[in-house]
Amino acid sequence: MLKEFMTAKRVVRDLLKARGARRAVAEHVRTNPTTAPRSIQIAVYFADDAVNLYQLRQWYAPLAELAKTWPVTIISRSPAAAVQLWKESPVPVEYLRSVASLEQFVDQQDLRIIFYVNQNARNFQMFRYGRVWHVFINHGESDKMYMTTNQFKAYDYSFIAGDAARERLGRVLWNYNLDERTLAIGRPQADHFTGELPYTPDSRTTVLYAPTWEGDRPAAAYGSIVTHGVTLVERLLATGSHRVVYRPHPRSGVLSPSYKRANQAIIAAIARANATDPEAKHIYDNGPELSWQLSAPDIAITDISAMIYDRLATGKPIIVTRPQNSEAEVDAGGYLGDAEWLTSRQASDIVGIVERVQHSEDARQKLNWWVKRYFGDTTPGRATERFHEAVGTLMGRWEAEAAAHGTEAAEPAGSSQPK
Repeated sequence: MLKEFMTAKRVVRDLLKARGARRAVAEHVRTNPTTAPRSIQIAVYFADDAVNLYQLRQWYAPLAELAKTWPVTIISRSPAAAVQLWKESPVPVEYLRSVASLEQFVDQQDLRIIFYVNQNARNFQMFRYGRVWHVFINHGESDKMYMTTNQFKAYDYSFIAGDAARERLGRVLWNYNLDERTLAIGRPQADHFTGELPYTPDSRTTVLYAPTWEGDRPAAAYGSIVTHGVTLVERLLATGSHRVVYRPHPRSGVLSPSYKRANQAIIAAIARANATDPEAKHIYDNGPELSWQLSAPDIAITDISAMIYDRLATGKPIIVTRPQNSEAEVDAGGYLGDAEWLTSRQASDIVGIVERVQHSEDARQKLNWWVKRYFGDTTPGRATERFHEAVGTLMGRWEAEAAAHGTEAAEPAGSSQPK
């Protein structure tokens, strides 16, 4: 009965939130001008709810830079996501709830490229339009099974990070033309890993602990908060010579009560440590922006997730937690085969392990080799250039297709209605 009551309570809460979001959407639409026809050439299609906006946020800065050359907008299919996007997105946002409104927007605009950051099933509602390039840009680079899904074939093109991604796809996907359908761009987000620090750097070693969520099946059970996190954070907080930056995945604890409790225990431990030693400035970070968290800390501890590869792009030391669940899939063919691993049993020795990895010359050389393999040239600004070059290549191909098919290709992209 208690479980049924909690479920009913959650349903009612979600309904109230949805109603509030719809009212906010209606007010925004009423008070803001509509997008001018034929003014948008690139759209980012986001069909998910607000809880998964982390997948899109990491693209804000690169999209804002891209918009200086080509008009860019974000298409949101969720009212709650749209409301949040209107508050924080650096590029225009269009809320298109129904298929009819989506079709009308596509018919009125000069769309040439549609970006996708995830594999939401509703992406197929956008795939129906044929006179645009559908491009998967993903929401991170990693060696998780998600990175080799056969769904890559649904897109005309995929922007990938580098050689490791190309070889990973080549090992798994059959009859997939990598040379034709993938363009390597590095990690343009890394050009924007800056921002004002919430602490003043000092003699303390700053440690980022960025675990992922618990996962929805054993094969994806990469989360370490229960198995590693509580112990390692408590050990680091106790030294007086470390600063902990704790940034858990926003979905941490959504499925597992024990995972949720462990997450809350870490947050409470950080609060107690700061109350005892205000100079330490330990941080619980649940903000929407991900930038300085990757580049500023001296060392990072993370689970098998895209966070590994975001950190890898900075060239700074990383420790990876080894999943305790034996069914969790680990692709040891790439960086993970050479990573600095941390088992749950080693969590209590984290202070010494951090010291060793941070100052190991062998660890530094291995890291540099993998950085080049995954991202290529990481000179500041180069990934942004490659991103723009890839977009320029597709724009050129779009124009060539339009010319090859004559005047019909110049009709509004994706139009499916008779004139």
